[in-house]
Amino acid sequence: MPADPLHILRQYWGHESFRPLQRDIIDAVLEGNDALALLPTGGGKSVCFQVPAMCRDGLTLVISPLIALMKDQVSNLQQRGIPAAAVYSGMNRRAVEIVFDRAAEGAYKLLYMSPERLQTDMARQRLQRMKVDLIAVDEAHCISQWGYDFRPPYLLIAELRPLLPGVPVLALTATATAEVVDDIQQKLGFRQANVFRQGFSRPNLSYAVLYEHRKRDKLIDILQRVPGSSVVYVRTRGEAEHTASFLRQRGLSADYYHAGLSPVQRSKKQDRWKDGATRIMVSTNAFGMGIDKPDVRSVVHLNLPDNLEAYFQEAGRAGRDGHRAYAVLLYEPVDADNLRKTWAASYPSPDEVRRVYQALCSHAGMAIGAGMGEGIGIDLQQFAHTFSLDQRLVYHALRTLALEGWIALSDAALQMPRAHIHVSREVLYDYQLRNPKADVVTKVMLRAYPGIHNDLVEINEFFIAKHAKMTPEEVRHALETAHQADVLAYSPMTELPALTFLRPVCPAKEVVFSPEGYPWRKQRAEVRMEAAIRYAETLICRSIQLLAYFGEQGATPCGICDVCTGRNSPEVSANQFETLERKIKALLRAEPLNLEEILQAFAPRHHEAVAAVLNYLHSEANISTNSQGRFHL
Repeated sequence: MPADPLHILRQYWGHESFRPLQRDIIDAVLEGNDALALLPTGGGKSVCFQVPAMCRDGLTLVISPLIALMKDQVSNLQQRGIPAAAVYSGMNRRAVEIVFDRAAEGAYKLLYMSPERLQTDMARQRLQRMKVDLIAVDEAHCISQWGYDFRPPYLLIAELRPLLPGVPVLALTATATAEVVDDIQQKLGFRQANVFRQGFSRPNLSYAVLYEHRKRDKLIDILQRVPGSSVVYVRTRGEAEHTASFLRQRGLSADYYHAGLSPVQRSKKQDRWKDGATRIMVSTNAFGMGIDKPDVRSVVHLNLPDNLEAYFQEAGRAGRDGHRAYAVLLYEPVDADNLRKTWAASYPSPDEVRRVYQALCSHAGMAIGAGMGEGIGIDLQQFAHTFSLDQRLVYHALRTLALEGWIALSDAALQMPRAHIHVSREVLYDYQLRNPKADVVTKVMLRAYPGIHNDLVEINEFFIAKHAKMTPEEVRHALETAHQADVLAYSPMTELPALTFLRPVCPAKEVVFSPEGYPWRKQRAEVRMEAAIRYAETLICRSIQLLAYFGEQGATPCGICDVCTGRNSPEVSANQFETLERKIKALLRAEPLNLEEILQAFAPRHHEAVAAVLNYLHSEANISTNSQGRFHL
């Protein structure tokens, strides 16, 4: 009999009760059923697989795409006394073997893996030796090409099912349209449809789109009017740094965050913001995933995001404590033009992608026919400079190669140095006698890290160097030499994205792309982009628009967004209202239309009034919108 979930929740998490739907989801997987959990950002998704992991004797396998998020969750679980480990791109083979062996011995309750790791024979063979009770798939929308963040390695998850027969799958995501919901269940081989949907409504969150030309001045006004913690999202790293500096000059506590910082810097900045030492974090979309800070009072976007899924997830980081919070998008017409240009640049031509692939093979020193399964670290900025390539082109070309299955590219993340002494004390003593520097280093490690004989442990090379009276470089050399001698397993720190060749290296002209994949993804990205632009430019209750996009029809006006409060509503006379209403209804009797198609039937000077009438008719349920954003009677 499994342990009582509520008892587990109280024992390890200290909560007296579950949040809505958590217990239903937990009961479903404990009964052996597949389940898809649609919970909003901050809805407590991780508890839905972490509690069942503690209710049974075996192991819960967690598939997650973000290394930083995996490491954060493993660390939090270990602090609660729950044994957990992670395997991800960038770890050397011996380090991975140790974790897998320990998992097979029953040392962990949860094992986190990046989807790329499922491609290896080692992972598939070792998983069959483990007593797996549950497969949890986090960020499950990544499995669907209909979604906004499709990742091909996620398609391999379904191949685990024959290897682990009878093991239920729990898929979890915060953002999914109706198409994505169906696709997730189909791609994961659900035995029958089973969706737990909390709903996307956030009654405490006031959405607003403010049409502003002087965005920074308006940002100051918002931050002064809304006290408390805040996140400000921008598009580029430079904009993050400049905006944070501007806010500090105005006397506000602000810092910046982006993927160009070192992992140590990112961690320090994030911790200061979480602890309240920094009030405002200005960031690219690299910031926020997995951060559990309930008291964020405002999230401000200075730029229009690529799609509504990303916007909804980022905006949803405000008000997780249930108190009033504000999600504000500062918008001007040029934003739509810039977004369309970004979209076009995100899909380089096949010839451009082949040029980058050829440079990549030269950089890696791979011969034709070799390289399959080989991994390298790559500094994108240095790589682009060396081969005289545009850095943005390099990024999007590598992303295309990854989506087409030529390479796997991990997130850049801090991997702290780790070591495990796996030989007997006699063998170690013999090695120490023959290697004086290794003797000093291993003695320090044995004193400082008592568990180093049992498992991979994080080590501090500077601490070891200080007590060994050596330089950090000498410590690293000693550890690398011992690793090569197979005396210990040493996994050094890396800050570079790990790139793995998934196919043998071939001439660039032989790099081909699936005709149904590349153009289809480009077209789907355009549809999602246009939906984001429509959201910004349509004067209809913001909450209704977002809910309709995610398939929730019939929502009532929120009463607190910019449209409902009249912030952006034009004055419309009674006579003009009747005239516009008649014409709108006549158009919709013929066929469903989107906003642009409706506006084309009116003179430009009437467009604001038409949008206001549409908003009223929609709020009164005289007209509706479908999942494509088209209005109909």
